[in-house]
Amino acid sequence: MAASMNGTAKPLFRKSYSIEYGYKPRKRTLIADAEFDREQHDVEQHKHQPINYDGETKEECTYTILVTIKNKKSASILNLISVFNRDGLNVQHMETRPTASSPTKTESPIGLDVFMEVICTDKVMDDLKRDLFQSDSKFIVKNIKTHAPVSNKESNKINHENGTTDIIWFPMSIWELDRCHHLHTDYQPDMDSRHPGFSDKAYRARREHIAGVAFSFRHGDAIPKVEYTPDEIKTWGLIYRQLSKLYPTAACKQHIHVLEILEKEGGFSEKVIPQLEDVSRFMRKRSGFQLRPCAGLLSARDFLASLAFRVFQCTQYIRHPSSPLHSPEPDVVHELLGHVPLLSDPNFAQFSQDIGLASLGVSDDDIVKLSTLYWFTIEFGLCRENGQIKAYGAGLLSSFGELQHALSPTPQIKPFEPETTVIQEYQDEDYQQIYFLAETFEDAKEKLRIYAKSLKRPYELVYDAHTQSLRILDNIKVIHDLSTKLKLDMDVLEHALDRLHTNGINFKIIS
Repeated sequence: MAASMNGTAKPLFRKSYSIEYGYKPRKRTLIADAEFDREQHDVEQHKHQPINYDGETKEECTYTILVTIKNKKSASILNLISVFNRDGLNVQHMETRPTASSPTKTESPIGLDVFMEVICTDKVMDDLKRDLFQSDSKFIVKNIKTHAPVSNKESNKINHENGTTDIIWFPMSIWELDRCHHLHTDYQPDMDSRHPGFSDKAYRARREHIAGVAFSFRHGDAIPKVEYTPDEIKTWGLIYRQLSKLYPTAACKQHIHVLEILEKEGGFSEKVIPQLEDVSRFMRKRSGFQLRPCAGLLSARDFLASLAFRVFQCTQYIRHPSSPLHSPEPDVVHELLGHVPLLSDPNFAQFSQDIGLASLGVSDDDIVKLSTLYWFTIEFGLCRENGQIKAYGAGLLSSFGELQHALSPTPQIKPFEPETTVIQEYQDEDYQQIYFLAETFEDAKEKLRIYAKSLKRPYELVYDAHTQSLRILDNIKVIHDLSTKLKLDMDVLEHALDRLHTNGINFKIIS
C-alpha cells in the first residue's frame, strides 16, 4: 500500500507479497515465502541504516504502539493518521478493532484500538509521543515500547558476521498469536492468472468473504461457522471419496486410525464439510493442538511460531470446483484431510511443535531452512511401516495424484537427515522428484532436536503447557525451578515402576 500524505508519494505500509512487487506467480509454498521474507528484510536493513540527526548518528528501531480513539468517527481516525504523518517514520503494520472495554460499565464500546508497528529513530519517536500526549484528548495512548532486548524476554538479538544486530520479536504466550497474522496476500485467486479461480468473480468474492471471518478472529473466540454452499460440499465429497480409496494402502497407520475416529465422533464424511470449531475441540482432547482460522498463507515466521504453542493456522475456504484434485495453495481439504488426523496424534503433534519451537527468534536463513524441513516432512514426508513406505505428509494425503506418484518407483527416496533435508531444492511447479523417509516419528523427533541445538540462539526456551507460554532459560532461578519440577515428575515415574515391580508385573521400555 502506498500513500501520499505530505505531497510526495512514499511507501507507508509494508508491501504486499504479490506479483506486483516481484513475488513469483507459482504454487504458494512456505519456503518461497520464507525466502521472499529474507530478501525483503535485506532490503529493509539496507534502507534503515543509521542516519544523521543534528550532527549525531542515530539508529532506527522498531516500536510497538497501541492507541485508543475515543470515538470511531472518521474525523478522529484522520486526525490520528495526521499525527503519524512525519518524515523519518515508516509504518510497518497497522490494524484496528473495537475497544475491549468501555470507560464505564454503562457505556457501550464506541472506541477503536489502533495497533501499529513503526520504524524510526529515538528523536522521531520522542516527537511523536509529545504530539500524541498533547493532542486534544481524542486519543488514549495505552502503550509505547520498543522491541525489547533479551532480558525483557520479548525478542532475540542475532549477531551477524558484519557486526550488526537484528532484534527479532516472537510470541511468548498463546495470546500473542493475535500478532502473528501477517499475510502474504489477503486471498490468492486475484494474484495469479493461472489460479483456477482467477476469472471467476463469484469465487473470488466468496473467498474474500471467508477471509474476512478469519481477520476478525482473536484467541479465545469461538471459531465462526462457515455455511458452505451445495457446490462447495460437492467438491469436498468428490475429493473425500477419491482419497478414501487410497488411504488404506497409502497412508500411515496413525492417519488411518484418527480419521476413523473422526468419522465416528468428529463429523467427518463426504456429505458435509466439518466446522473448524468442532474439529479444534476434538484435537485439543487428543493432542493439545487447536485450530485458528487464517485468511491465507501466513509469513513463514508467523506460521511456524504458532506451532510452538500447538496452534495450527487453518484456512476455511475450499479450492475451485474446476480443479478438485489439486489446489495451488492450502485450502480446507488440505487442512482437514491432510493435517488434522496426524496433528491429533500425540507423537506427531510433538514433532510439529518441536519445529515451531526451533523457529523462535532464529535468523531469516534458519527460517528458510526450517521451512524446507517442514516442507519435506509435515507436508511431503514418508515413513516406513512394517517394511513398507507410507505417506504422512499432508500435501500427499490431500492430493490424489501426488500420493500415487510418491509411492511409485518414479521419485528418489532419501533417508531423513535434517542437515541434508534443509538444503534440498524443492519442486513447486509439479510433483516432487525427491522425498525423505523417516524410519519412525520418534527417530525423526530425536534428529530434529539434535539439529535444533545447532541453530544460533543465545538461550534455550521451554514451553509451559499449563500457562501456554514460553520461559527463557536465561538465569539460574528459572533453570532451578524447572529442574525441581522435572525431579518431581521423575519421582512419580520411579514410584510407578517400583509399584509394578512389587506387584510382579514384567515390563520393558519400548522406544
